[in-house]
Amino acid sequence: MRILLLDKNHPLITEQLLAANFVLEEDFTSPYDEVCRKIENYDGVIIRSRIPLDQNFLEKAKNLKFIARVGAGMENIDIAVAEKLGIQLINSPEGNRDSVAEHVVGMLLILMNRLFIASNEVKNGIWLREENRGDELLGKTVGLIGYGNMGKATAKRLSGFGCKVIFHDILPNLSDEFATQVPLEELKKRAAVLSLHIPLTDSTNYLVDAQFISEMKNDFYFVNTARGKNVETSSLIKSLQSGKVKGACLDVLEYEKASFENLETENEDLQYLLNSEKVIVTPHIAGWTHQSKEKLAQVIVDKILAEFFN
Repeated sequence: MRILLLDKNHPLITEQLLAANFVLEEDFTSPYDEVCRKIENYDGVIIRSRIPLDQNFLEKAKNLKFIARVGAGMENIDIAVAEKLGIQLINSPEGNRDSVAEHVVGMLLILMNRLFIASNEVKNGIWLREENRGDELLGKTVGLIGYGNMGKATAKRLSGFGCKVIFHDILPNLSDEFATQVPLEELKKRAAVLSLHIPLTDSTNYLVDAQFISEMKNDFYFVNTARGKNVETSSLIKSLQSGKVKGACLDVLEYEKASFENLETENEDLQYLLNSEKVIVTPHIAGWTHQSKEKLAQVIVDKILAEFFN
């Protein structure tokens, strides 16, 4: 089988697939049109986010048997067309679930205990104690939307902090020792912390908007390590200004490029997020640890070998 690698990943992918007698070609720079012209020559493609695999691309991939995405989200692939053409889709959310879960907890602890603010103040000669009094996770009800790999790993860690973790998911019967499944309406009534762990689809685009936020009974902390466009930023900002959202931890932004390597647009809403003491922003790195880079790659290799290695 001939496989085209379109993004740089951990070298174990190349090493292990070559050892299994796959034929590999790396192309980390060619633009979309050039890749489209040659994709018919390959049986498989391994990607992260550099190039969209849309209907035009997939229809030119006459011999493509699989697409492997080193990561969780599949929104840069036209899934309906791929399935219609019989192309198998592979991803690796198992590889960075622990990284994402730790990032969620880390951001919450920094935000709720004003750690970044207080540290910067002391470094600048400012010693304020009462003004930096923190807020504990212990005893809070955390609501997760989405209970796949990321949601489960996050619940496991938050339960260790003494949180009551509840979640909503479109699939039934997912409750476990770390979290209890509830209807979305109940989650909105109970949650003091809200964290998203969902893909970007037509039904989750701007899921958290003005109406959603208004339906939350409690003032709450908000965390998004999923996709930027799961949230309507303008509504989030209004809620931060009103105090309905007590603080936000954002690893993803509505204004990111599709390939996630930088911001696509800058505006007043973005500037508010970057300058507010109630907001922590990181550059889409929740799943981006040294360990997850290797685990993501290994999961992809294992799945390819399990399916196609004889």
